[in-house]
Amino acid sequence: MTTPRDHTPDSSGSGRSVVVDTDTGIDDALALLWLAGRRDVEIAAVTAVYGNCTVQDATRNIGAVLSVAGLTVGEGGIPVSVGAAGPIDGRPAHFATYVHGHDGLGDLGGERPDVPVEDRSAAEQLVHLANTDPGRHDLLVLGPMTNIAAALERDPDLLTKFRSTVVMGGSGPFPALGVAQIVDANIANDAAAARAVFAAPRTQLVMVGVNVGAGAIVDEAAVRRLHDSPTEVGRFSAALLESYMDFYQQVWGRRVSPAWDGLAAALLVEPRWISDFEDGPVGLVPDGERWRAHLLRTAEGGPVPFEPATRPGRPAPSTRVALAVDVEAFLDDFLTTLAGDGARP
Repeated sequence: MTTPRDHTPDSSGSGRSVVVDTDTGIDDALALLWLAGRRDVEIAAVTAVYGNCTVQDATRNIGAVLSVAGLTVGEGGIPVSVGAAGPIDGRPAHFATYVHGHDGLGDLGGERPDVPVEDRSAAEQLVHLANTDPGRHDLLVLGPMTNIAAALERDPDLLTKFRSTVVMGGSGPFPALGVAQIVDANIANDAAAARAVFAAPRTQLVMVGVNVGAGAIVDEAAVRRLHDSPTEVGRFSAALLESYMDFYQQVWGRRVSPAWDGLAAALLVEPRWISDFEDGPVGLVPDGERWRAHLLRTAEGGPVPFEPATRPGRPAPSTRVALAVDVEAFLDDFLTTLAGDGARP
């Protein structure tokens, strides 16, 4: 059994209080475990949304993952709220079972009991937290943005009351000619919600898109290290990654996987690892039957000849779009924290 531990920011005053909105698949779980392992981070609350799995599975997975990390859920622990079961416009939800398994955690077969949840819905909880102590919390959005859009309907100034907001989603600027792009799943799952988020006033909104996430690769050596970890967190992380690599070996021909949500979590806590960025409006554009969120400039830095409307008659506010990250520094910290062995790769 893992012993619950103190999980408040360190006394230096540099810690962050993070509210996590998640569809609790494999990379979401690793992001939660990394946040739980950082002594300068307090996980203030977690809200569940559909996406990698159903919202019911996402909620159970939050409890299972936090339990592995030695944290409790509910009274005296981290509050968990249930959010949207599908897109904000009522379309059927799409679940990534072919990537994350039917339960969202790779169908590993571990215990995932129901967890005590707040009476407030996810949207209500986000509004409550933002208004109770404006400027205290950072918001980390790891799934479709449906809960955030629903909260914005209740409080259009919601994102101005968070210290910052970091979203895992988007595709950076438009790609160079002839370059294919990885699916922008969190945007595609609810483009209407994403459009509302990118249009909303904010303190700071940071987009950590597939353009940078695809380069943050956890390889076979890293997973072996996690298998050899002295901690339950490390070994659980290794088991999750083995399942994830079952899918990604079909993409790249070897057993590796991107640390999508882990990277977004890390760049919220350590923004210095963003080595290049651009501030500018983000627009939603069609991509076949799907949608993408793009910084409104070309790969060469030029303007695009249109501006997708995010707010009728008004340009979108500025979003900080990550263009490059210090992958070595990120992976060093990410793997050391998950492994719990204190050794640098």
